[in-house]
Amino acid sequence: MRQAGCEVLSLALMNARNHTLQLFAQFQNALETVNFAVPRLPVLNPPLWELGHVAWFQERWIGRNLQRSLGARCDPLQARLASIEPEADRWWDSDQVAHASRWTLKLPDVARCRAYLLDSLESTLDLLDKARHHGEGDDALYFYRLCLFHEDMHGEAFAYMAQTLGLALDKPLLEALAPPPLPVREALLLPAMQWQMGSSAGDGAGFVFDNEKAAHVISVPEFEIDAQPVTWAQYVEFVGDGGYDRPEFWHPEGWQWLQALTHLEGRRGPRYVEQIGAASGAVMQMRFGKSMRMLGNQPAMHVSWWEADAWCRWAGRRLPAEVEWEAAAHTAGHRGFRWGDVWEWMGTTFRPYPGFSPDPYQSYSQPWFGTHKVLRGGSFATRARMKHPKYRNFYLPGRDDIFCGFRSCSL
Repeated sequence: MRQAGCEVLSLALMNARNHTLQLFAQFQNALETVNFAVPRLPVLNPPLWELGHVAWFQERWIGRNLQRSLGARCDPLQARLASIEPEADRWWDSDQVAHASRWTLKLPDVARCRAYLLDSLESTLDLLDKARHHGEGDDALYFYRLCLFHEDMHGEAFAYMAQTLGLALDKPLLEALAPPPLPVREALLLPAMQWQMGSSAGDGAGFVFDNEKAAHVISVPEFEIDAQPVTWAQYVEFVGDGGYDRPEFWHPEGWQWLQALTHLEGRRGPRYVEQIGAASGAVMQMRFGKSMRMLGNQPAMHVSWWEADAWCRWAGRRLPAEVEWEAAAHTAGHRGFRWGDVWEWMGTTFRPYPGFSPDPYQSYSQPWFGTHKVLRGGSFATRARMKHPKYRNFYLPGRDDIFCGFRSCSL
């Protein structure tokens, strides 16, 4: 999809919008009678804000952007056209509307938000059709690809927001949003190598996120890495060995994080876990409002970076470096290296690659360097077209509401 031309992009943009509306329908079924009221939590957005923001972002960077054909060379501070929704910037500009203030906005109703999504997509598709007649280079298609991936990211956000709120989902969606059981394979030994991290944008290279630039070579010593993410059966052993009561396994900041949650909610396992039995091995976890038994060979999920790091210390292992994970994803698939079922925490902090400079959407990467941890791969809720072995996701180490797990490397 990063190299997709106009015709494929047009279909994908319609598919993304249909998926957004399908997921939002779950919120509408559950929350419309209470005017979409949700708790004011750091990990949530008001559902109508989330919905409108998707349309606003696409219109901001395509319909209103007079320099859209310049791609990543576009000036982000240029004057832009007015929105078809007069109050759009005041409501949905994520750079200007502070997170905590989104609950106080008098947002338009569902019908008006849906109309905005329809109108903005129609404008996007018209402009994309015109772009077809001026060539289909990477610059000309840059913002269409960016907006497609942005909407896919927010589609996954709707899924983990539904999990946070305990919303019941329609059966087909519920079945689709479940991590599969994994065949347990032996860890893989990869030889020392020179690995090119990152990508260089250029003619024919396709779309590249700014935090993936620029390409650079790293010398990687020989390493051993798990063939699949750590499973519930493996995680239960850590819990049974007193993992949540032994500070020697925890980073000092992680121990503080755990003590705060223990005081608030008696934390003794990953988020949403209601029961985790060392003797029986049983794990009961709330999934979209329903208590479900997790299988021992399913990947452990809703695990924070602090918990993943503590498990690794307990097991005498460590979290992978980004370069190790990426090299394995590219070269060891035929040997059983499996990824894409849960987002996987890396041992590395989110930092710019050498030669980094922000793309026009300047708040995408740059503000989060140095504070966030990297996740790689993708989850069962990630659209297939988003899954790419060079894609870098990033969250604060305490986040556990997303569909995240981890794998380990030998010391």
